[in-house]
Amino acid sequence: MRLTVDTPAGDPSFSLEDDEIETVIDLICKGAREARQHLTSGLLEVPITIIVRKAMKRIKRELGLTNLEVSGEVEIDDMSSEGAEIAGRIDITLKFLRQFGNEEDYVGVECKRVGAGSAYNQLNTRYVTQGVLRFTNGQYAVGHAWGFMLGYALSLPGEQIVNVVNQRLQQVYGGSAALAGAGSHEHAISIHEGQLQQASGAPIRLCHILVDMVPAAATAI
Repeated sequence: MRLTVDTPAGDPSFSLEDDEIETVIDLICKGAREARQHLTSGLLEVPITIIVRKAMKRIKRELGLTNLEVSGEVEIDDMSSEGAEIAGRIDITLKFLRQFGNEEDYVGVECKRVGAGSAYNQLNTRYVTQGVLRFTNGQYAVGHAWGFMLGYALSLPGEQIVNVVNQRLQQVYGGSAALAGAGSHEHAISIHEGQLQQASGAPIRLCHILVDMVPAAATAI
């Protein structure tokens, strides 16, 4: 695994190099895989994410990635206001060395539970309306070229989840938001990408990573 040298990419430097994207995906997938063994029935998104985040940090250290930092729930300040307003709280952020010094430059990961079957309709809807939405309405990743959605699959098959989410995305954002396959990872059910438009008019690509978190499913939703 090779990381880029400490030089900015993009103008402003809110883009990501291909190897940085691969590193983020690899850490997320490996972290989710390690976290899976520590899950218990009925866990909600916040504790699942804490377990995943801790696993990502351990793996990062094992891999010797010293120019990358993984952080927990981070408040995104609303810099258009001088008051106490915040734009939102994002579940996981990563920062490469070149991004330090600019608080608005980070890699954002939003985490949501999803599942196959009608019992998970509400969660699948929230994936879009309370997850993806935050990358388009100015809450997260303003001016960023990339954002990441991490789906915790509580029920399989994954194909059904992807189809439901894909339909919902196109209902809300139009056909241009359709998901497309984007490679694979041994610890991910699937990886897809889609392009959306932020409130500013700038495009953003979202990488959707679906991982098996069935042990966290409750006996009843």
